[in-house]
Amino acid sequence: MANHQLKKKVKWHLKNYKMLNPKLKLNPKIFNSDPEGKQASYGAGVEQVAIRKGFGDGLLLAGEADKNVVALCADLTESTQMNLFAEKFPKRFIEMGVAEQNLVTVSSGMAAMGKIPFCSSYAMFSPGRNWEQIRTTIAYNDKPVKIVGSHAGISVGADGGTHQALEDIALMRVIPNMDVISPCDAIEAKKATLALAKTGKPAYLRLAREKTPILTTEETPFEFGKAQIYWVPDVGIAQVGIIVTGSLTYRAMLAAKELESKGIKTKVMNLSSVVPIDVEAIVTLAKESKAIVTVEEHQIKGGMGSAVAEVLAQNYPVPIEFVGVQNSFGQSGTPDELIKHYEMDVPDIVLAVEKVLKRKLT
Repeated sequence: MANHQLKKKVKWHLKNYKMLNPKLKLNPKIFNSDPEGKQASYGAGVEQVAIRKGFGDGLLLAGEADKNVVALCADLTESTQMNLFAEKFPKRFIEMGVAEQNLVTVSSGMAAMGKIPFCSSYAMFSPGRNWEQIRTTIAYNDKPVKIVGSHAGISVGADGGTHQALEDIALMRVIPNMDVISPCDAIEAKKATLALAKTGKPAYLRLAREKTPILTTEETPFEFGKAQIYWVPDVGIAQVGIIVTGSLTYRAMLAAKELESKGIKTKVMNLSSVVPIDVEAIVTLAKESKAIVTVEEHQIKGGMGSAVAEVLAQNYPVPIEFVGVQNSFGQSGTPDELIKHYEMDVPDIVLAVEKVLKRKLT
């Protein structure tokens, strides 16, 4: 590599790394690029791990830390990454078979006896198939069962619309007593799992199937119920706040980088805790930017964006645009094809920011 190319690459890396919130000690390889300073491809140069893998690692650690942690699965032990726990603690693991209603009711009974159950299946089946049992036996009785919905969103890919849970955040966030967490990467999923084991409350943990770029590090702080600003402007204040949850967080970061190159200042907030929601952080971002874009791999109706809109309507109304699935079912395809088809990719986030910025200025 020529010396001038190397200098250009180093300068480009330093500029983009500068806009990562230094307090959070995020992954410095997030924006690894080619020598010309362009993103070589989605996630190029960044380690990618499935978010569900982080849950599996966290569950094992939680089980080692507390003998009351137990695990139950609906015949998807390896897919939901419960196999690590099952292998180490076979007497604390129950394979329920394809019986999702039994999965959560047995979990509730175990919680009533002092255990801390984590029960897992595909999100389309739990909470999709057993919502009433979750509501009545777990949330109504306020039992500390952790419902783990894996393979959420359209990134399940070829499994098609019947297996792509796009309504699960909406289903779970309306239930009283129920916390809802949607981690951005495998490391945050591990930390969230460990935190949930100690809350003493019912919770829903939303996990993606596909490998996702690692945005955080082991040193990145995680506090249950708190949002975090991942991207800050190079100089000045944010003109638009981007609030994202789950697996699309990396794409939101790429969008912020592209917008910065266009002279549009943004802040990117990782809102992994949908319930409880960080009202103070959302309102603070809205007061600075005066415009918000929400991004999620979920139906726009009833999802994280709706939760943010509720907060703003009550506290500080500003123009808002929503990036997510627009009132339709999923279909078969590769994850990247589906993200593009349903207009949740980087260009779509950029477009939403430009659109809300125009509304703000008129």
